[in-house]
Amino acid sequence: MFRRKFVKIPLIVLAVLIGFLALAAGAVYATTNYRLRRLHTVEVRPVAIPTDAPTIARGKHIVTTRSCADCHGADFGGAKVVDDPAAGKLYGPNITRGRGGLPASYSDQDYVRAIRHGLAQDGRALILMPSLEYAELSDEDLGAAIAYLKTLPAVDRERGPLSPGPVIRALMVAGQVQLAAEEIDHAAHRPVSVTESPTAEYGKYLATSCTGCHGPNLSGGRIPGTPPDWPATSNLTPHASSRLSGWSEEQFIATLRTLKRPDGTTLHPIMPAAIGQMTDTELKALWAYLRSLPAAETAAR
Repeated sequence: MFRRKFVKIPLIVLAVLIGFLALAAGAVYATTNYRLRRLHTVEVRPVAIPTDAPTIARGKHIVTTRSCADCHGADFGGAKVVDDPAAGKLYGPNITRGRGGLPASYSDQDYVRAIRHGLAQDGRALILMPSLEYAELSDEDLGAAIAYLKTLPAVDRERGPLSPGPVIRALMVAGQVQLAAEEIDHAAHRPVSVTESPTAEYGKYLATSCTGCHGPNLSGGRIPGTPPDWPATSNLTPHASSRLSGWSEEQFIATLRTLKRPDGTTLHPIMPAAIGQMTDTELKALWAYLRSLPAAETAAR
């Protein structure tokens, strides 16, 4: 009799643990489903979308150097980001007018809603869309980017719905994977235009596209939710531990152009090569801004 009771105790504990895990998993799915399905109502302020050749060329430069093709594919017909049982099936959608892409009803305002506010046409938060990096684009630059996107050749590529897995959902609940639409100040004022110059002020404007990987204060560290074989990103501040410590402006620019550090080592492939296509003025501005930052140690994110 004693032996039977002794055996029952761990079985009861195991059953309780399984029950708690099931409840926790259910709570995670319920919470994340609510956030992914919630419809956000924001005021989408229209921006001018010129159609002249210089504006479209400017827009192509912005879309290229902001590395939009990394998720949407070289032809912008969509590309796989992750396909894993734990992380789920996530991809950058087809943003051309081909089959499986943007619907005929997709308007200029919808482009603004997606890029500046991180929201789908119906108001749902876009998962993986790094709109925190794009929300501060000037009206002029945003309009140019949209002007270029509207000229993309149609690509016929259909995919099923995005399906975040348990790891991504758990990281969402933990605050490690963000929905940009929940973080953006949708009522904030955005500049009409910015002046391109080799200054720290302009560099700060450009550096918003670096924060997604290098962190909000650009001190680097592991990117939450990324595969275990991905390295921690570099500390870009003037801290003594930073890889940039001791570099010159010329070495910084050469590194981004060639993807090789001054010591001859190669940057990891997660570093977007398209940044090297920035103009000299843009790269000088970025360097000036990084040098102006307070030194910060790399911390857990």
